[in-house]
Amino acid sequence: MNQDYIKPDNWSIIEEGFEPERVKSSESLFSIGNGAMGQRANFEETYTGDTFQGSYIAGVYYPDKTRVGWWKNGYPEYFAKVLNAPNWIGINVRVNGEDLDLHTCKKVENFRRELNMKEGWLSRSFVVTLPNNEQVKVEVLRFLSLELDEVGAIQYAVTPLNADAEISFTPYIDSGITNEDTNWDDQFWNTTKLTHTSNQAFIEAHTMKTNFHTCTFMQSQCFVDENISDIEPKIEQTAQKVSFEYSASIKQNQTFTIHKFGGYTVDRNHDKESLVTAAKATLEKALQLGFEGLLDTQKQAWASIWDMADITIEGDVKAQQGIRFNILQLNHTYIGKDARLNIGPKGFTGEKYGGSTYWDTEAYCIPFYMATKDQQVARNLLEYRYHHLGKAIENAEKLGFTNGAALYPMVTMNGEECHNEWEITFEEIHRNGAIAFAIFNYYRFTGDYSYIPEKGLEVLIGIARFWQQRATFSTAKNKYVILGVTGPNEYENNVNNNFYTNYIAKWCIDYAIENINKVKSEYASDFTRIMEKANLSDAEISQWQQVADEMYFPYSEEHQVYLQQDGFLDKELITVDKLDANQRPINQYWSWDRILRSPYIKQADTLQGFYFFEDHFSQEELEKHFDFYEPFTVHESSLSPCVHSIQAAKLGRMEQAYTFYLRTSRLDLDDYNKEVHEGLHITSMAGTWMSIVEGFGGMRVKNDMLSFEPQIPKQWQAFSFKINFRNQILKVNVSQKETNFELEGTTGLTILVNGKPVTVTPNNLVKV
Repeated sequence: MNQDYIKPDNWSIIEEGFEPERVKSSESLFSIGNGAMGQRANFEETYTGDTFQGSYIAGVYYPDKTRVGWWKNGYPEYFAKVLNAPNWIGINVRVNGEDLDLHTCKKVENFRRELNMKEGWLSRSFVVTLPNNEQVKVEVLRFLSLELDEVGAIQYAVTPLNADAEISFTPYIDSGITNEDTNWDDQFWNTTKLTHTSNQAFIEAHTMKTNFHTCTFMQSQCFVDENISDIEPKIEQTAQKVSFEYSASIKQNQTFTIHKFGGYTVDRNHDKESLVTAAKATLEKALQLGFEGLLDTQKQAWASIWDMADITIEGDVKAQQGIRFNILQLNHTYIGKDARLNIGPKGFTGEKYGGSTYWDTEAYCIPFYMATKDQQVARNLLEYRYHHLGKAIENAEKLGFTNGAALYPMVTMNGEECHNEWEITFEEIHRNGAIAFAIFNYYRFTGDYSYIPEKGLEVLIGIARFWQQRATFSTAKNKYVILGVTGPNEYENNVNNNFYTNYIAKWCIDYAIENINKVKSEYASDFTRIMEKANLSDAEISQWQQVADEMYFPYSEEHQVYLQQDGFLDKELITVDKLDANQRPINQYWSWDRILRSPYIKQADTLQGFYFFEDHFSQEELEKHFDFYEPFTVHESSLSPCVHSIQAAKLGRMEQAYTFYLRTSRLDLDDYNKEVHEGLHITSMAGTWMSIVEGFGGMRVKNDMLSFEPQIPKQWQAFSFKINFRNQILKVNVSQKETNFELEGTTGLTILVNGKPVTVTPNNLVKV
């Protein structure tokens, strides 16, 4: 049974009624972020119930020493951890000396929480009866500014309902925090200095080992009803905490309100000696705008994001809510302003996966950012990997590869591998292919070839060298084989000749050679520079070509399909529909040994190859492979339903495509995998966008043109989306009867619709 407490709404995530057992799930679902920082939806006031506190600063991490039972050569020394940063949201509230704490209140009524996706804010309201029988109404509004991305703002209002009351607000900042996720319970932060001056407080702290310097800051103003109040606060300071207590006598039905501004300045963006000065400058800007003014800029900033990124769905509120939630959280996590950052699978919503970068960015996220932002944002994501090429070469050297072979990490913060499960660190090497595929995908979509001679070709060379060295010549097969791997299906480890890995390895080599030839003929000076830097010879290239030309792919004549790996048919091939529902998800009920021997597939594996390289195969081949592998797929990875949704739509199986779409779009809202309390699945949210645009919209790039084969689920009346294709913005609206195309700008665009060319001119509606 999936959870079902989020109210269906087109533009908001809404929870009504207070249930303590839902607190951690809601802390994830109502998370907020602005690309530079983010936080779980923890309560501002004291909460003594079960909670997972989390505030995170983009790019700030700690190298937690690896903890494994048995050390293996080549293991990374550490697992990077996104750090729970000093807390700035805290505001303790007392009414006639009694702490406001939803865990100990006699009664909580009219509890309502809302994440307003359209305007980018989080609110909470409730009426409580405290143990001392005081009854108060509480209304809270919080947001992290997109405009001033170092600052967040809180408006916290308390109204006594049954008597006059002495109310105190105690806003604080606190660096005495711990991570949920830690290997050795290390102290991650060193607090160096606390300072305060009229209503402002600052904590300077740096991370151990990585030495990121931060300043956590706050400033508050109080109001009685609408009138600003100049209460002198009582100040308390300990080794890691500064708090200001503001008390006032408030009449029944009067409202006591505090505006709190807080956030972080970091030495990634400022000189570490002037973090407090930078914090003061940020606070001054925030105060000049005031809470309402800052909220107005927030609404405008989100309006401009939605103007380009929104997908509308008519006739299906749950589907509409699902896609907007996914688009919102992607923008909370990464906006593209800072090329040093990337997209972690949990974003700023939890600590699992260390907040690090995976191959998800290249395989799933880049299409979303290419189409909904300026192409520079996607280029920044490619450059992130270019800047880590040296580290990728070091990673490969640790595993015994030479001559500039590059193995990109499974998990990273700075280009170094920091994942330490041998079956993934050493064996899930298909990740290298996604890095190369993203370069191809970027050029295919944007038409911007300049990236390849400037930077991308060096990455392609390092990756091709790795694949050539990783392949082994089998005299028995008279082919090159790739042994001892884990494919995208992590429910098979240490297998030989995973089809997807072998296929993408061959493709990477072919693509590198194709681009070497193109750069040689069209960018002579770049070619000379790169060949000298890489020390690449024609003899080496012909060795690569031999490996690509002679690559082995396991194939079953009986089933007419490529095999996921050499031994796949040796398994007991019982389809998922025969599994006992009480044994699902199998990763929570079965031993790992049993999973590895089973035929069950965690996510698209062979079909991931058919997704990336759709135009290498016929529709009939896709159908055969889909029909063979999907029935064995348990979809226990968040990255699974989207690929299957796109392929089901391609095969015209709209009911199945729609079911997969709902699963990917509401994966967290409905908690399909029973783990939302740990954080959200950010990178798979980009797959939700792909399910609509590439699945139902049928969008591809063919012959250098945008191509669409639109279909619509019967549950919807219409859906629409926008695409930024080569700096031309095309709006697509698909209804049950027809598809409409509109173009912004000044020049026309020729697209393919169901294989036929259609020219769309600006400000003219084209119906198909």
